Amino acid sequence: MTSTCAEPVRLGLLGCGNVGAAFLALVDGDAEAIAARTGIRLEVVSVAVRDATRLRPEGISPAQLSGRVTTDAATVVKDPNVEIVVELIGGIEPARTLVLDALAAGKPVVTANKELVAACGAELLSAAEAAGVDLLFEASVAGAIPLVRLLKESLAGEQILRLTGIVNGTTNYMLTRMSEEGLGYPEALADAQALGYAEADPTADVEGYDAAAKAAIVAGIAFDADVVAADVYREGISAIGASDIEFAHRLGYEVKLLAVAERVDEHGSTAVSVRVHPAMVPTDHPLASVRGAFNAVFVEGDAAGELMIYGRGAGGRPTASAVLGDVIEAAHHVREQTRARSAMRRRPVLRPISALRTQYYLSLDVADQPGVLAAVASVFGEHNVSIRSMEQVGLGSEARLVFITHTALEADVQATIAELAGLDSVERIGCVLRVIGPDPSGP
Repeated sequence: MTSTCAEPVRLGLLGCGNVGAAFLALVDGDAEAIAARTGIRLEVVSVAVRDATRLRPEGISPAQLSGRVTTDAATVVKDPNVEIVVELIGGIEPARTLVLDALAAGKPVVTANKELVAACGAELLSAAEAAGVDLLFEASVAGAIPLVRLLKESLAGEQILRLTGIVNGTTNYMLTRMSEEGLGYPEALADAQALGYAEADPTADVEGYDAAAKAAIVAGIAFDADVVAADVYREGISAIGASDIEFAHRLGYEVKLLAVAERVDEHGSTAVSVRVHPAMVPTDHPLASVRGAFNAVFVEGDAAGELMIYGRGAGGRPTASAVLGDVIEAAHHVREQTRARSAMRRRPVLRPISALRTQYYLSLDVADQPGVLAAVASVFGEHNVSIRSMEQVGLGSEARLVFITHTALEADVQATIAELAGLDSVERIGCVLRVIGPDPSGP
């Protein structure tokens, strides 16, 4: 049995918003239980906030912060009493500078800042390596789900082939409401905002920026690669309508916003493909049943085969739980004068989205007149995109054409869409979805 260390490991907390306050409440309220379970006693000795007068969430009272709150985050990093820095302020700056300063001072850093890790991960890991201390970021990807630890530890010897995940709870909640209750996109968004799942400006979630940052982090860990958010091809869900989801249901699919990171063969060498986009997922796939604001990641390994990890991907307490796990690991390393394993990261060969081969769903609103279908089908044929099925729905003076293609090259599909958009008979290009799963007529 591990003996409890009488001397606490002292923490400096940067940020006391939803996650920071939840973390502080966990450490303050469960210190004895944490010490009994782990042999490590934790103490938050300093807390940096932007506004010391603002009320804190999670029931954090002014008295609880008394004597350890400051509006100068740099003093927390420099404080000789602080042994581990916990960065929960978000954004790139001043978080980047504060983290680099903490690492340079020989202090391990735990962060939940996905934007920072996705943009500056290689730089920060290099700084941690040079200083011989930990940089841990479990909570930056999927809240309480221990995905980073799974990839770095349990699957450290595994060659990961592909990760496919639902890593944004807001969009998954919206798509669940659209799927189960027939809501349109505007109604689903309003509902998510009313419940606090979506911000007043929902762009980061609904346009895929949040998921792209997480995809970059996951790809970096899985492939020991320096992948940044700008490397990730990104599409959101704002073009998806209730009719698209209804059509997917008739064909046996659910619509999900997926983050995909995979190892691919590119002209005889290994390349990495990282992308975020909505997709039609077969109803018998494990990801199709992930509902509401939950997250899940489906992992495919060379030896391990297929496995899935599932849980709450956001929220103050779930994310704080992941932060706490990293802090306990870092605290053990501080006491034992060790550190976590860190792999070298190199810039990978990135496969562009144009080289993707998959099936596609495409809807078009067209003039309902003779010859239109033949003209549209001709454009598909000219660009080597074979049509697997087509359905026509009357819309008064217009018609909606819904196509599912056989496996095709993304570049050919995009060229098809560009030419279709130029036809006088095409009123609107609707939703484009990639279709997950084998082509029924394929090899």
